[in-house]
Order: sequence, then structure tokens, then C-alpha cells
Amino acid sequence: MAAKKKTVERKLFGTDGIRGVANEYPMTPELALQLGKAVAHVAGRNKKHTPRILIGKDTRLSGYMIEQAIAAGICSMGARVILCGPIPTPAVAQLTISMRADAGIVISASHNPYQDNGIKIFGDDGFKLPDAQEAEIEFLMTNDGLSRPTGPGIGKASRLDDAGGRYVVFAKATFPRGLTLDGVRVVVDGAHGAAYKVAPLVFTELGANVTAIGVKPNGVNINKEAGALHPDNVRAEVVKRGAHIGIALDGDADRLIVIDEKGQIVDGDVVMAMCATRMLNEGMLARKTLVATVMSNLGLERAIERKGGKMVRTQVGDRYVVEAMRSGGYNLGGEQSGHLIFLDHASTGDGVVAALQVLAIMVSTGRPLSELAKGAMERVPQILENVTLASRQPLEQMRLLSKATAKVKDALGEDGRVLVRWSGTEPKLRIMLEGPNEDHLRRWAKDLASAAQKDTRV
Repeated sequence: MAAKKKTVERKLFGTDGIRGVANEYPMTPELALQLGKAVAHVAGRNKKHTPRILIGKDTRLSGYMIEQAIAAGICSMGARVILCGPIPTPAVAQLTISMRADAGIVISASHNPYQDNGIKIFGDDGFKLPDAQEAEIEFLMTNDGLSRPTGPGIGKASRLDDAGGRYVVFAKATFPRGLTLDGVRVVVDGAHGAAYKVAPLVFTELGANVTAIGVKPNGVNINKEAGALHPDNVRAEVVKRGAHIGIALDGDADRLIVIDEKGQIVDGDVVMAMCATRMLNEGMLARKTLVATVMSNLGLERAIERKGGKMVRTQVGDRYVVEAMRSGGYNLGGEQSGHLIFLDHASTGDGVVAALQVLAIMVSTGRPLSELAKGAMERVPQILENVTLASRQPLEQMRLLSKATAKVKDALGEDGRVLVRWSGTEPKLRIMLEGPNEDHLRRWAKDLASAAQKDTRV
């Protein structure tokens, strides 16, 4: 999807598409109709064939409403719609590529409660659209001057009945040949979301003994006391059944939380350390570099450096990780929260594919996950402090905060890090400190929060 540059700022699109309460602006069927028209126009521009656009969704009740509205908009522009039903976000990206579609649209609010919904768009290369293309689509949505065909020129929709099966085949192919999951006991929590069918199938068909929970969606229970947001369910089931690993996915299955055989959480940083180390040892880590965000623990960076690699940091958000990976020629990146991107396999975060990479390490080494995780990295104490303020101000103009931050940085030196940033959606300051002494970090975090509060009262 080639886009003409627009100077319009994005107001609807955030860091991960459009999101909001379903049936309230902007997540209304009227807006969804306009989006379908705009995407069809951009996807079909300069194409000699009738554009084809995939639509996938999670299990939210509002998905029916939004899906049909988007499909109507696409058909009104003469394009063809391929409805995939409930499938993971990464499945839409992969199917967009494999089916040579011109765009893929996901209807999901990821880890949000069922009342919310969202829309994100993939280009024909399987990657999320860059800001400029989203800005153009937004411009077309709010300035509708698009001509529409009549008669035989109107588009049509069809359903891809085996969309889930195609994704299962794709995901299994990312697991190393010669390995199986025979004898491996796996607990998987589908969060009553998009992967409720496909995730258990992937692990079962590779030979695992699978216990599936969170696989009974009813339209209103997605993420409710289930999945990555509530990993205690998997932890309890892993211990109860003596499983080797627990895998908790979020609503659209683009990220995961991993649980070891003792019921302990293995976060995204540790998983990245395990995978990057294996890839470094095998000469498979492109440019010997891992990409992570500013929130990843300093211990991860040190672990990679000890193995002869390096780590590049980006701002928070998996799309920024992917952008850095593509521009730098890297093939592994992710976030502490469990968004993990293996570009050799997938164009976006994929919880199922990430879990398979962890399982591959377990099977090939014959070592339990708790042992692998413990040896992957030495975590540096990290303190997070969130403070809600009366108003947002540029950080450089917050004199007391800047002075206090400089003082803490001097005290930490090379033994730690200080990160102060605004939340992307509210007047909340996020303060992160890392260093060898947790008591000192807690005190300094309170000092920074106090300085910020005084700045905004001036």
C-alpha cells in the first residue's frame, strides 16, 4: 500500500491503531464504514487487480458490528473482503502475506476489557502501517470525497473457513525440524480471546500434552480473570498438573506471559535473554543485536554484552521495536511485557511463536525452564513510580524535576539508569529507576515524584 505523504496529524490513530469504547466515538460503525472505504482506496490505488483485504477479529461481542461496517465500506469501493473470523493478530499479518492480500485489518482491543474495541491495519508486507499512511487514511475518513462504483463494480465478501488452520500450520513451521513436544506437559490460557482454538492445537499437533484454560469465549469474558493479565490461573494449573511450562496469552495473542514448572513468572526480558543467547551461540542473531525498549531491565543489556552482543533501545511500543529492527537489519526484539518479535518468522509480535521458541530451547537442552531462566540474566533491582499531576508540561521545563533527576543520575553513575517519561494518554508521569540498592531507588523515586509535583504547582 503506497501512500502519498500528508501533513495531517493523527488524531484517531494511536501507537496501536484506533481504540475506544465500542459504539462510542471513535469506535462506532459509522467510523468503521469510513475506515473501510479509506483503506480500500489506499490499498487499491495504482493496482491493476481488484484489491483484496482480510479482516480478522478477537472474540468481543462488538466485533460483529465493527466487522460488518468495515466490510461494507470496503465493498462500497469495489474491493473484495475476506472474513477470517476470530484469529490472533499475528495470524492476520501472516495471512495477508501468504494470500497476497493488499491489506489486513484486525478488530481487537488486545488486553482491554470486552467493552472496548480497536482497529489496526497491516500493509501488504504484513507490517503495521507507518504513521504517514495512517495519517492519510484518517484524512480520507474525515474528508470523504471518494467516488464509488455502481452495478457490477461493487465489491463482495467471502469467508475464509480455514483461516485458523492455516495459522496453525504456519506457527508449527517455526518450531525446529527434528524436535517434537512429545512428553512435554503444557498449560495454555487463551484469555477467552482470539487464540482460544488455534493455540491449543499448535502445541497438541507438535506432540505436547496440553491443558487448555480460558478457551470458552462468550463475547463478554475476553481477558476477564484470564490470560496474560491474570497469570495466577496458569500458575496454579501448572503446579497442580506438574506441567513443564505455562503459556498465558492476551486477548489478541500478540504477547504472552511464560510460567516455569515451579509456577514462577518468566517475563519478556528473561525470554529475550534466553532466545538471544541461543541465537548468538548459533550465529543466528542478526548483527549480534537485540532490540528492546527503554523499560527493559539493565540486566538484560549486560547479559547480552557478556555474550559478545549488544542491545539497542527504543521508546515504549512494539511498533517502535519493529521499526528499529527493520531499519537496522535485526531479527529479534521485544518488550518486557511479553511482546516478542522474531522477524525470521513473523512480522509482528506473536505469543504462540514466541512460546515455541522457548519450548525449542527447553527440548534441545533437556533443561527445565526455571533453570534456563535463572541462568539467562541477573536482574538489576528496578523501581517504578507513577504520579498523576495536575497538568502536562515539557520535561525540560520542569526545573525541580530536572535538577533531582541529574542528582540521581550522578549518584548511580554506570551502575544504574533513570527514566522519566509522560504516559501517552494521561497526565501521569512514569518514573523508572534501576540500580544495585533497592532501598536507595525507592527513596530517590519518591524524591523525583515530589519534585514533579512541586513543579506543576508553581
